[in-house]
Amino acid sequence: MRAQDTRLGIWLMVATTFVFAVQDGISRHLAGEYNVLMVVMIRYWFFAAFVMTVAARRAGGLRAAAATRQPGLQVFRGALLSVEICVMVLAFTLLGLVESHAVFACYPLLIAALSGPVLGERVGWRRWVAIGVGFLGVLIILEPGFGVFALEAAVPLLAALMFALYGLLTRFAARADSAATSFFWTGVVGAVVMTGAGLRVWEPMTPPDWVWMGSLCLTGALGHFTLIKCYEVAEASAVQPFAYLQLVFASAIGIAVFDETVAPNVALGAALVVGAGLFTLWRAQLRG
Repeated sequence: MRAQDTRLGIWLMVATTFVFAVQDGISRHLAGEYNVLMVVMIRYWFFAAFVMTVAARRAGGLRAAAATRQPGLQVFRGALLSVEICVMVLAFTLLGLVESHAVFACYPLLIAALSGPVLGERVGWRRWVAIGVGFLGVLIILEPGFGVFALEAAVPLLAALMFALYGLLTRFAARADSAATSFFWTGVVGAVVMTGAGLRVWEPMTPPDWVWMGSLCLTGALGHFTLIKCYEVAEASAVQPFAYLQLVFASAIGIAVFDETVAPNVALGAALVVGAGLFTLWRAQLRG
């Protein structure tokens, strides 16, 4: 029965990565036409409504979901993720989906590197070597030695660092709060933060782009729903390696829809980053 659950979890993770890749493609289109803050704000409105709907259907309702002994941490987590999403969507407009995701794929390595100072976890020499190989891959992608280092190349790396910190803080929050509580605070705080920033740059959208915006909101809710179901039926360690498929799907969308190309250095660097990330996940599973 467990093997069947794991197989279902893998397929759900594959579906999740595909949905999120589609969401990234829509985000790139809309952020190319409108202010990033406004796009992310509307996306968060729908996300917050989805989070509150999920919370209301659980035992205890909204009151139980909002109950936390660490409100400061939960507020910081939610705000951090909202800013990270803005940075990553900006990266899509500056570098495209292929290169942005190739760099962003290093976030599991950043989590492994920061788990020691942030969570007090032990990181062995094998994982440190893998982290070093992964960051060598990032350098190959960014090519800092060729001419002047482009500032926009650091944008997805900043997003990866922020997302890694968000992931570590989520693990830290899990010591006192349930996953449902953290999920609730993520959506609500993000909506509040983005509303404060996005309303100032509001601009009218064309009817076709409102259709795209609706699709963006629906893919966001669908992706989170399938991700929740994925972790309900399978262990995270079994399905997490398949999260790297988002790089594949997003790159395919970037090539097919936005006429992007995969440079040899990006392909080589991404292979090193993904390989190192899979190794660190394997080592963590052995230790677990």
